[in-house]
Amino acid sequence: MPLLSANALGWLIESALSTQSLLLGRAVHAHIIRTIESPYPPFLSNHLINFYSKLDSPNSAQLLLSLTPPRFRSVVTWTALIAGSVQNGHFTSALLHFSDMRRQSVQPNDFTFPCLFKASAFLHYPLMGQQLHALALKGSFIKDVFVGCSAFDMYCKKGLREYAQKMFDEMPHRNIATWNACISNSVLDGRPYDASLKFVELLRLGEEPPNSITFCVFLNACSDGLYLKLGQQLHGYVIRFGFGSDVSVLNGMVDFYGKCHQVKYSELVFNEINVRNGVSWCTMLAVYEQNDIWDNAFMLFLKARKEGIKPTEFMLSSVLSACAGMAVLELGRSIHGLAVKACIEHNVFVGSALVDMYGKCGIIDNCESSFYEMPERNLITWNAVMGGYAHQGCADMALSLFEEMTSESHNVVPSYVTFVCVLTACSRAGAVKIGMDIFESMQKKYGIEPGPEHYACVVDILGRAGLVERAYDFIKKMPVPPTVSVWGALLGACRVHGKPELGKVAADNLFRLDPLDSGNHVILSNMFAAAGRWDEANLVRKEMKDVGITKGAGVSWISAKNSIHIFQAKDTTHERYPEIQAMLAKLRRDMKAEGYIADTNSALYDLEEEEKESEVWHHSEKIALAFGLIAIPPGVPIRITKNLRVCVDCHRAIKFISGITGREIIVRDNNRFHSFKDYQCSCRDYW
Repeated sequence: MPLLSANALGWLIESALSTQSLLLGRAVHAHIIRTIESPYPPFLSNHLINFYSKLDSPNSAQLLLSLTPPRFRSVVTWTALIAGSVQNGHFTSALLHFSDMRRQSVQPNDFTFPCLFKASAFLHYPLMGQQLHALALKGSFIKDVFVGCSAFDMYCKKGLREYAQKMFDEMPHRNIATWNACISNSVLDGRPYDASLKFVELLRLGEEPPNSITFCVFLNACSDGLYLKLGQQLHGYVIRFGFGSDVSVLNGMVDFYGKCHQVKYSELVFNEINVRNGVSWCTMLAVYEQNDIWDNAFMLFLKARKEGIKPTEFMLSSVLSACAGMAVLELGRSIHGLAVKACIEHNVFVGSALVDMYGKCGIIDNCESSFYEMPERNLITWNAVMGGYAHQGCADMALSLFEEMTSESHNVVPSYVTFVCVLTACSRAGAVKIGMDIFESMQKKYGIEPGPEHYACVVDILGRAGLVERAYDFIKKMPVPPTVSVWGALLGACRVHGKPELGKVAADNLFRLDPLDSGNHVILSNMFAAAGRWDEANLVRKEMKDVGITKGAGVSWISAKNSIHIFQAKDTTHERYPEIQAMLAKLRRDMKAEGYIADTNSALYDLEEEEKESEVWHHSEKIALAFGLIAIPPGVPIRITKNLRVCVDCHRAIKFISGITGREIIVRDNNRFHSFKDYQCSCRDYW
């Protein structure tokens, strides 16, 4: 290589930094060592220290600093080292470098302070931040718009609202970055209304025109606050001021409409994006997943793959969540394979989604293996595997995991959701004493105020154990008004244990809180029907009809040969309908020979006994099971998902069918998993 001037070498180092090429930078450094005597010119040392520090090679940067004579170490040198440390998350090192800099009597400048404020904010050192503020004030740097904005952002991130507001008010000039920081921190602090007020103030004062970042953070405020009309007004403003083709703003619009459950508008905005990036696809995918439109999520994912979009951790975690929602194990395993191929299966988001997917598909072994293979776990991961145990009724395993999570070796602080999972597991397993002890420990030991879901779990724990009156007494003593979930748990217990009078009390409260929910009316009607009180059962159904409440259709689906097959009660539309009917007839004969008698209490109307038997025999889960026996080869478990609870007769029938056919049958309804094998069910006949 010919001899190059020091300026040319400095330019090459900057090129290596801009292209993130550590190899090129080291080659230039080697050329400098061979051609230039030490000590190097100060500006060249600064280039090298900046290069190594920004590319996260702190040891090399520190070594170069030690080789640079103190008289050559300027504020540029130290700021390069501090900025690189902050950029790569080494916040403590950044503050230590600043301390060394001060000891060498080098004064910070307006580029040093923003880095220091950022480090202080991330380390949650309020006193350090205030000392830096005082130093900036003393040196008259605080009037600089970038320094002032950084100090303001630091106070916001530390939750020191009064200091932040004072800082904001005293700034002589506020650029758009300052306004963006103000709006963004209000959103992050859970104050979307304050964020919207700041945005309106920005427009009213006219100090700075909003940019794409402003629109994005304000859309986040509208999303969090579900301010649909305000977001729609902003949509018009965006188009009017020429940001209608900005992909980041449009991505924010897609997300906003999705979180406000306006999926059609999300689709319209998504289709208007001329050049979609990876975030566009991930956002639209998340919209479908969050709104339970799982079929569309799968189709969009396939479309993204066909257009050559590289799968990211956010994209795959959303698809895996959709797989969990529909309990489609085969597709979930395919996505798992794709994650392995892309080397992101151990990413904390993808790993947590895998744990959740396998747990909701009832595959506890895979759920556990995905959990224990993760190099890094967050609270969501722990909650996902605990939720998997809860759905399966594995209380011992859930409690063991809870103890492991809170032990000194892991020291993970349980959350609101954690206790919902643990209490649900206790409910499924009938562990009354353990469940009540855990409920009592929530506030006493962990300082978590019980919410409606926790109270509902306790009512369910007591109700499942047959302590229905005690559950009702517990509701009456609740410090907060009982919610739909609480009364729903009591109504479910009354249904199982045949307590129609108390069930009517629960149902009346449910009708008051949620008058349009058909499920509660149906449960009460069926409860009266099971007790032979047909007049009252018919009266409930008449009231439903008068008010205009229609019962949601029961739907069951099953995955076979890479396709999802959906069935309703008395379904005759499937292409293999004749084979399904033949299988149902054969099963009915074999079951009667084994002593099966239909439980006609699940029949909806006061019909003749033979008509009742025909009514319950053609429920959607039985039809799906008949198809599964035809389409899924022996030895492979049959997995069925239903959108409502499995009725008493279908539950009893599937137990018989599992024994007669020798097949393992797994049914996931809207309440829990049922694993049928050899005439038995994992739920022990309480669901």
